[in-house]
Amino acid sequence: MRSRAKALRRAMTLSERRLWNWLRNRTFGGFKFRRQVPVGPYVVDFYCPALKLAIESDGRQHEADWMADYDGARTAYLQRHGIEVIRVPNVLLARDSWMVEDIIHAAITRRRQR
Repeated sequence: MRSRAKALRRAMTLSERRLWNWLRNRTFGGFKFRRQVPVGPYVVDFYCPALKLAIESDGRQHEADWMADYDGARTAYLQRHGIEVIRVPNVLLARDSWMVEDIIHAAITRRRQR
């Protein structure tokens, strides 16, 4: 999984790079996010260990029926391990980045209060 995560870090999509520019350097509430992190049998796009918060950047491939099943199983696995998953559609990131920023801030606030 580590080699897969490393390869994914090198081949980030435009949307993933945009999100990473927001999340890096503790810009969201001072919390450190890591990118392309192995968690069990999966690689999470962005992960904050202190909050147990994962942020997934979802492109058009996530609209496929088979991918919805995979994403559901993946999310269920992560939730069983106490990790909250935020899914950010790339289309939303392109159209309304302020809304995405608000969603991330709300998730961080929720996780801080737990």
